[in-house]
Amino acid sequence: MRNQVLLSPPDIGALEESYLVRALRSGWVAPVGPDIEALEREMAARVGTAEAVAVSSGTAAIHLSLLAVGAGPGDLVVVPTLTFVATANAVTYTGAHPVFVDCDPATGNIDLALLDDVLTQLRRAGRAASAVIPVDMFGACVDYTRLLPMCAAVEVPVIEDAAEALGATHRGRPAGSFGRVGVFSFNGNKIMTTSGGGMLVTNERELAARCRYLSTQARQPVVHYEHTEVGYNYRLSNLLAALGRAQLRRLDEMMTRRHAVRERYAKLFAAVPGVRILAEGDVEANCWLTTIVADPTQAGWTAAQLARHLKAQGIETRPVWKPMHLQPLYSEARTMINGSAQRLFEEGLNLPSGSALSEAQLQRVLDSIGEFLERHS
Repeated sequence: MRNQVLLSPPDIGALEESYLVRALRSGWVAPVGPDIEALEREMAARVGTAEAVAVSSGTAAIHLSLLAVGAGPGDLVVVPTLTFVATANAVTYTGAHPVFVDCDPATGNIDLALLDDVLTQLRRAGRAASAVIPVDMFGACVDYTRLLPMCAAVEVPVIEDAAEALGATHRGRPAGSFGRVGVFSFNGNKIMTTSGGGMLVTNERELAARCRYLSTQARQPVVHYEHTEVGYNYRLSNLLAALGRAQLRRLDEMMTRRHAVRERYAKLFAAVPGVRILAEGDVEANCWLTTIVADPTQAGWTAAQLARHLKAQGIETRPVWKPMHLQPLYSEARTMINGSAQRLFEEGLNLPSGSALSEAQLQRVLDSIGEFLERHS
């Protein structure tokens, strides 16, 4: 079989190598070091926040953010049901309970009308949420123009899960800058990577200091190891931060490539009945992943059939996230559901979208999809 075409592999080149080699030769191989501080400054500048804290994963960033805004045992935190499990798991780490809300079928982002209903119902029941965690799905921002006033009206803090959305904007304002805290993931398949890693950003200096303190085992500022509360080993390493600095320099060019890939898919599927691209037309998205949604009653085929065809050709795809309320782990959680997320899970498919995708690889994917469409026309 020919070499596999991956969904979203790391886009690594000579610049990343030079940054890593320089960090190695500097001697700062242990977790702390100057590249961490530099990456934090550069990320804060990119997002437009006062502070940034580099951590070991996006999950760690959400966990720390929840602790910083006061979420704890028995509390309720509103989370979209269409998300990666890390969003919900971080809530559970604190002892709080997720309340799952369905999605807007056009974008996959949280349904704001349902969110308003949930916040109102919880308030009336005397169980106001401790936080809302909107997720910028597949790199397209939530409509924060509507969401932020909604949460402010009931005095619920917003933690923006922008794990997939670095570089995206909403009305010109960068993803990650909308809540009290914003969270990014630098996992290997994200638009930029540090291999593993993440970042939280905020305009609140005390909140950032609290998260940085907790991320280093909550060590007291004395010469010996003194601890008065439980902390976590969540700090990013200096070597990974060096890789991230190089990636951040290339972020705009990597987004440009992903936009070009999405345009090719949009052209291919434009005349196919029952098929659309999730969040199509959102020019402010970073196009981390291009997701098609296929209505089998109109298209005459299913997303799963296309996925099997592409897999046989050595082309990786991925279903849309299985909703949290359908996961055995969270089957007993509170919900506000209308079926939209489940339909996207059943009808959606993420296609190869990486910026490292060569023209030959992209054409191979397009040709393979074309063959499938001709067979099912």
